[in-house]
Amino acid sequence: MKSMLVHLDASPRSARRLALAHRLAREHGAELTVVFAVLPAMVAAPFAAAEGAYAAASLLEETDRQLRARAREMFEREAVGGAPMHWVEIRHDTLEVAMAEHALFADLLVLGQHDADDRETGPVPRGLVASLVHDSGKPALVVPTTGELAAPGRQVLIAWKPTREAARAVAAARPWLLAAESVHVGCTLARRDDERTGTSALERWLRRSGVTAPIHIHGLAGTGIGEALLSLATDTDADLLVMGCYGHSRARELVLGGVTRTVLRTMTLPVLMAH
Repeated sequence: MKSMLVHLDASPRSARRLALAHRLAREHGAELTVVFAVLPAMVAAPFAAAEGAYAAASLLEETDRQLRARAREMFEREAVGGAPMHWVEIRHDTLEVAMAEHALFADLLVLGQHDADDRETGPVPRGLVASLVHDSGKPALVVPTTGELAAPGRQVLIAWKPTREAARAVAAARPWLLAAESVHVGCTLARRDDERTGTSALERWLRRSGVTAPIHIHGLAGTGIGEALLSLATDTDADLLVMGCYGHSRARELVLGGVTRTVLRTMTLPVLMAH
């Protein structure tokens, strides 16, 4: 990985995400593109501007300036020493399209879990993470809004399913898997023992790829697979969940799979996703 992209907004937790991305860039000798991207307040709250005309518009513009100033301060503070870092701003209503274009030239995206209750973030589209992973085709490390944020990868949990998405996620996780102390694999009972595509085949692939850590297999039963995965992550002390990002476009809107939606909504550990 020689090129990384991190999404920056104006929230304090965004500084933690930036610090993690910078640390990963240093470890891999990569350049880091820092993309400050929030919707303009005028776009996020058009009715506010309409009701108050000039005064409201001035207030919204000042809000935009304050958000940018906070984010830029984070960047300047983090950019002292370490990996090369580049600042990019996206401040228009086609934010997701522009970010996806920048993402095409990154080996890894570092993104944040959406938090609708965080008023300091600035207006960020709710589905930004999933749309970037889906539209760019690049793997993304999604950072949770809560909990400690240590360097991930000591205890890795793979959510295995014999699909393109899961296989791409595992391939993207290779740097962490090679350094892991332990690897856990969660798979539905119906798919676990399949000779060609089950967990035994996955384990053989991992060993051929150089993974030396102990590999533990866990069966997942029932219909709440997303909840079961996050529960398994807690039980195994996992600090990184590796999984496919599932979804499809319908009438210009990305419709997420149930497991993907559950994990993105309730995750408490970093998640490496690929589509």
